[in-house]
Amino acid sequence: MQKEVIYETGMEEEEEQYRVKEISKRILKWFGKNLKFLFIPASRVEELTIRETEYEKTISKRKFIRRFKSVLTILGILLVFFVATLAVFPHWISPKTLQQCLGVFSDAWGAPDATNLLGKTKFGRDVLARIIFGARTSLTVALPAIALSVVAGVVVGVIAAYYGGWVDALIMRIIDVFMAFPSLILALVFVVVLGNAFGTGPKIDYIMLAWGLLGIPYYSRLIRGNVLQARQLPYVQAARVAGAGNGRIMFRHILPNVIQPIIISVTFDIGGIILALSGLAFLGYSDWRMIDWGNEIAQGRQYLYIAPWASLWPGLFILLSVLGFMLLGDGLRDALDPRLKNL
Repeated sequence: MQKEVIYETGMEEEEEQYRVKEISKRILKWFGKNLKFLFIPASRVEELTIRETEYEKTISKRKFIRRFKSVLTILGILLVFFVATLAVFPHWISPKTLQQCLGVFSDAWGAPDATNLLGKTKFGRDVLARIIFGARTSLTVALPAIALSVVAGVVVGVIAAYYGGWVDALIMRIIDVFMAFPSLILALVFVVVLGNAFGTGPKIDYIMLAWGLLGIPYYSRLIRGNVLQARQLPYVQAARVAGAGNGRIMFRHILPNVIQPIIISVTFDIGGIILALSGLAFLGYSDWRMIDWGNEIAQGRQYLYIAPWASLWPGLFILLSVLGFMLLGDGLRDALDPRLKNL
């Protein structure tokens, strides 16, 4: 019995020694195989490099889209798509024609019924139909105005930051003067002055021009700060040494690398312009030939007790439109800004 116990104990000791030797061999083998990685930082395993490259090919393409998977961002995209659909296809979606939306009928401020789901407004016009056609007016003003602001503002800001000196000082002081005044007051002044100068009153063209001009100082300042940092980077110096002209350096080399904040800001400002346009129309400075949400609220504000739907529904659509663009802009900021990619 004692011999058996001694024999088993010896076997266990031999197995333990064998196991220790095997572990020691593996450790030494690993050090021998990976010795270069301990002393040469740039060394890489070829197999792992290939696998990493294949992984990045499949993942990096979806990385930008994955950042849009936030619930609020998806909600913003759906709201923007909804408003854009109303603006593009109003004649197909609206229960009434454009002529009926501009006509004069009986039963002004009528309550909602089977024919007029959201009720009636002034002159017996259908609230739902005018809201649908009002979406086109909002985007018709917002998109051209924001395009004018972005193009002119970016050009002015890039030129001011790139040349610097007295050019930068002169442009920035002019911009400071415009930014010192409330934008709504300046918009009223522009619309009234242009309307009186041509004797036609407020027109949609003047309103677009006013908001487009008012957005130039903001985008100029926004792009200027980024260009001031980028113009000192090595790739700009290399382009200058290679013989590239100032125009090519500004708009071919610098601008594509600093345009991300502009893209993000555009989505925010579209909602802001829609809100400002509604405020301008609420004050009575709108094109009477166009159907506008702000004008609908202004007409129905005196009848809130007898016809609250006339102002409630246009206000709700303004809220949805502005909220959609704000949420989309927030999602774009998270997707495009590398500092926020880990949040």
